This record gives sequence, structure tokens and C-alpha cells, in this order.
Amino acid sequence: MVALPTTMTVFAAMGVMITSAAVVIYPHMKMDELWDPMKLVGQFHNVAVIAISMFTVVVATLAVNIAANVVSPANDFANAFPKWISFRTGGLITGIIGILMRPWRLLADPSGYIFAWLVGYSGGLGSIAGVLIADYWLVRNKRLELPDLYRTKGIYTYSSGWNWRAVVATLLGCALAWGGKILAWFGITVPWLLDLYAYAWFVGFGVAAITHLVLMKAFPPSPVITEAEEA
Repeated sequence: MVALPTTMTVFAAMGVMITSAAVVIYPHMKMDELWDPMKLVGQFHNVAVIAISMFTVVVATLAVNIAANVVSPANDFANAFPKWISFRTGGLITGIIGILMRPWRLLADPSGYIFAWLVGYSGGLGSIAGVLIADYWLVRNKRLELPDLYRTKGIYTYSSGWNWRAVVATLLGCALAWGGKILAWFGITVPWLLDLYAYAWFVGFGVAAITHLVLMKAFPPSPVITEAEEA
């Protein structure tokens, strides 16, 4: 509630201020290079400043990639298929997928990176967040059965471990958030769907949250005899 919003605001403001200052200080630079920290560091001439800047970039890259981009998906793969995938294997899978995505192509075009990748990515994250928040706050009234999260049989067993209501809600949120852009790639223009894509996170979040809430109320999961009750 306090740490994340404040730090993200400061980081975003720093990026805006640094890029704005670079427009004045380095007028010879191309507009699509002003937002790239590496290109800005290349304009410095003081060896000490360059060394400190590069060290900071290396530390930041390693910290962000390990904490945010490897640990989370590695855990996701391991938890989704614990019989076949360990945390280490999940990390390797994450690295391979990361290379296959060719992130250097995303960074080559700021417009494509922001409006194609980040906006689209937010639509998927918004759909997932909508299901999680609706389930925790509205369906379960902030109550979790922690032991059942780690049991084969429990209130979260659903259908072979999958809650089809959450899956449907997530897919529907993604469909409305991404539909306009995907159809545009195939030469089909649907104006109102393209308008929704501009607000992908909010559309995905709202649609997924409402759909999950309605489905959970209309088709509540069948009671499951837990391992604790069997014992």
C-alpha cells in the first residue's frame, strides 16, 4: 500500500525527468534513443561516471531479472506441474522462453515496445488480477484455507486441480482486451474492439473479475472431502 506505489511513482518520474533533460542536453540524439539509458551513458566522457553508471545498470539488470523475471515464472511452472518440473527446471524453461521471445527486437522500437508489447501484456495481467482479486475479496471474503493450498484433496481441488470458472473468466478477459489488436493483424478492423485494446488492463481486469464472480455464484464448486476430514 505504501512502498510499491511510491517507489513506482518515483521511478517513473525519474525516467520522465531524465529523458526530458536529455532532450535539452543532447539535442543531437535521435528521439528514439533518448529513453535508452545505455545510449545516454554513451554520451558521457568521464571514466568514473561511466564506470559507476555501467555498474549500476549491471546490478539493476541482474536484480530485476532474478527477482521479477525468473523467480516468479519458475515457481509458476514448478507449482503447475510439480511431478515433472522442479524450481531449477522452471528457471531453465523461463530462460529458454525469454530467449525465444527475442526481447532485443521489442526494445529496438520504443513505439512497438510500449503500445504493442506493454499494453498487450497488461491485458493478460489485468485478466489474471481480476480473477485473483474477485476470488479473494468477493467470493471468499478474504478467507483462505492455507493447508488446503498444499493438499492434493481440499477445497481448492476443483476439477483435477483446475477451476474452470477462473480459466473461462481469464480467457474472456484476454479475448476482449486483445481481440481488436489480434483481428487487426489479420486485416480485420473492429473499431470498438480496438478502442478496448487501448485500455487493455482495465478491460481485462473488469471482465475477468465480473465473469469469475458470476460463475462462482452461479456454479459453485462441489464440496470435496479433504485429507484432514478423511484422517
